[in-house]
Amino acid sequence: MAATAAAAYELRNVVGFGLRPASTFFQKKKKKICGGSVSCSLVNKQSSDQVSFSQDENLLIEALIGIQGRGRSASPQQLQEVERAVQVLESSQSISDPTSSSLIEGRWQLMFTTRPGTASPIQRTFVGVDFFKVFQEVYLQTDDQRVSNIVKFSDAIGELKVEAAASVKDGKRILFRFDKAAFSFKFLPFKVPYPVPFKLLGDEAKGWLDTTYLSNSGNLRISKGNKGTTFVLQKTSEPRQRLLSAISTDTKVRKEIEDFLAMNRNAAKGEQQLLEGEWNMIWSSQMETDSWIENAANGLMGAQIVKGNGELKFVVDILLGLKFSMTGTYSKSGTNLYELTMDDAAILAGPYGLPVEIQSKFNLELLYADNKLRITKGYKNTIFVHVRVEGANKK
Repeated sequence: MAATAAAAYELRNVVGFGLRPASTFFQKKKKKICGGSVSCSLVNKQSSDQVSFSQDENLLIEALIGIQGRGRSASPQQLQEVERAVQVLESSQSISDPTSSSLIEGRWQLMFTTRPGTASPIQRTFVGVDFFKVFQEVYLQTDDQRVSNIVKFSDAIGELKVEAAASVKDGKRILFRFDKAAFSFKFLPFKVPYPVPFKLLGDEAKGWLDTTYLSNSGNLRISKGNKGTTFVLQKTSEPRQRLLSAISTDTKVRKEIEDFLAMNRNAAKGEQQLLEGEWNMIWSSQMETDSWIENAANGLMGAQIVKGNGELKFVVDILLGLKFSMTGTYSKSGTNLYELTMDDAAILAGPYGLPVEIQSKFNLELLYADNKLRITKGYKNTIFVHVRVEGANKK
């Protein structure tokens, strides 16, 4: 009975994404490239680069760029921006009866979900890990109606699939009941059952999911679960999302950057600005050296704070509240080219600082820049990808 009660607790508040924490076997060591409070989630590359989103849908996608863990560590300001964009879409015209539309069928990737107080530890654990891809499959136009939740650990390892028998209540609501689940490992010729006694859980294995917005293109969906959780899902992604997904999963990042820059070649040829604000580095082509202070001085880690008066600061969290700070100047030297001189460094502990004698000079080339994402070429031709920290002033 104790095991059954524990299983019931795990499924009780899961709504559309009920999953149990994986063992440490699935944890893959990642490069130390996504530092600070900003990370990258969102969607993988689909078969076509042509993505159709309306103006209001693009506002939601813009609000999601740079949010960590599909919303797990979103700031209050980020949550407000997402909520406003969701409300705009929910009040706009979309597919009126989504449960009877063929557009709801298929595999959807989870982009974002809210974290109400009733959310289960499983949902917080699995869904908030950017390295894992999380999907939901919906098949209603069949004799065996089903909704399935899938966590893909990696192409090499495999996935966990939790299935539910489904039925349509009305034009928006899907009723479901979890009834089976299994791990599919690439290195095993058979599936490994997921050890939860669904039949003994009763009402704890049941739930419902309302689709409050389904785009006319069939690319974007907003759903709400029986515990008040909001889910944002996509079938296709826009270019920045594909790039951020590649970085978060450490998959063919260089190629995605090349493809992204090629797609934005016309914009890159024009005049671009080093926008003010705080920017966190999430990826660089240069592997970190043994000297962390050299990495910090050359912008290979941490955050950049750009000021409109020509001042620039690098900030790196060291440990136990200690920070490395280095300030300098930047000046324009050509089209999308800047000269950086960093010469005032210190190790900070609260209001106190210990000066460090170090200087760094290098050129910076803007390859792409918008209000949320920036790609540059800097120290020793290193390619950097930065995302803007929320609250930064927008040009």
